[in-house]
Amino acid sequence: MAKRAFLIVLDSFGIGAEPDAAAFGDEGADTLGAIASHPNFKCPNLQKLGMFNIDGVTAGEKCAAPAGAFARLQEQSMGKDTTIGHWEIAGVVSPEPLPTFPDGFPAELIAEYEAKTGHKVLCNKPYSGTKVLQDYGEQAIAEDALIVYTSADSVFQVAASEEMVPVPELYRYCEIAREMLKGKYGVGRVIARPFLGRTADTFYRTTNRHDLSLKPPRATMLDVLKAAGKDVIAVGKIYDIFDGEGVTEKIKTTGNTNGIAFTKALQTRDFEGLAFVNLVDFDMLYGHRRDVAGYAAAASEFDAFLSEFIPGMREDDLLMITADHGCDPSYTKTTDHTREYVPLLVCGKQVKEGADLGTRMGFGAIARTVCDYLGVENQLDGESLLSEILK
Repeated sequence: MAKRAFLIVLDSFGIGAEPDAAAFGDEGADTLGAIASHPNFKCPNLQKLGMFNIDGVTAGEKCAAPAGAFARLQEQSMGKDTTIGHWEIAGVVSPEPLPTFPDGFPAELIAEYEAKTGHKVLCNKPYSGTKVLQDYGEQAIAEDALIVYTSADSVFQVAASEEMVPVPELYRYCEIAREMLKGKYGVGRVIARPFLGRTADTFYRTTNRHDLSLKPPRATMLDVLKAAGKDVIAVGKIYDIFDGEGVTEKIKTTGNTNGIAFTKALQTRDFEGLAFVNLVDFDMLYGHRRDVAGYAAAASEFDAFLSEFIPGMREDDLLMITADHGCDPSYTKTTDHTREYVPLLVCGKQVKEGADLGTRMGFGAIARTVCDYLGVENQLDGESLLSEILK
């Protein structure tokens, strides 16, 4: 029977501040702790898999007999962003942080961008994605301008009204930015942020977001698996994060509900290799917007999915659930990501029940374990946990 691995990233689902969190301005952050006591949080399946048995987790009620293997993973890379987090999950540690621009991008760079796009640029500073529309959206429409902004993450974000700048044209402007932003300006992602509405109180971001990432600096888990003839199915923004490298099939989603539906559908398909899923709403809709209730409800939606998915797993299926960083929705110092440990929950018919793997250094343990499970030789960063997970 074909071996299949399902790797699901709950985008930003951190489980407590890492030892160096204070250096990132995130001391005391705890995404899981922020949502676990909310009435919307109903996650019996995560509890059964061992989420609350993980090292250092003080939220929730421990399970007397966990059904899965579980671990706490500490990030080795110097960052707390999507790109670096996913690269490390895929077996590439980034010892140097990607560049950030707390004072905005250099004037000469913006001038060059204006010349190449033919549009004036507004804002050019770190900003909340929703607040930037309230403050600059009307002006952008009136002046046919682009809103360029950043955050604590290594990003160059471009917002424009879909009625003024058609989505394909906005994507082209982001491709121009991606070509410009290299070397010392090499941000992790250029992000198209189209919106609709006519006034500050009616603006909203549409689902036509598009990320253009830096290519990983070397081969990742995806490349290794593809080269070995395995399927690598990218669900959600995985394709964008890796700039398509190592992907054999791309499935675009509009959010968690859609991503969950595609993952259910993949379970009924015959493939051999990896289904790599990102559920973005935890981060985009609830973490950054500091919406505890929404985040808790999204966790419950995912948990309900598990009650259907796990019983449908085949004999040689492996399910791994993790995150790429934190984004504590109760952390009000900023609206940025938070430097946190991430969970690793593993289950399958061949997985030891209740295997407590403790705290491990590096998200790369995931990449090594997936490759070893699928029988693919690799030299990726991290240590394989396979021998400790399988019965």
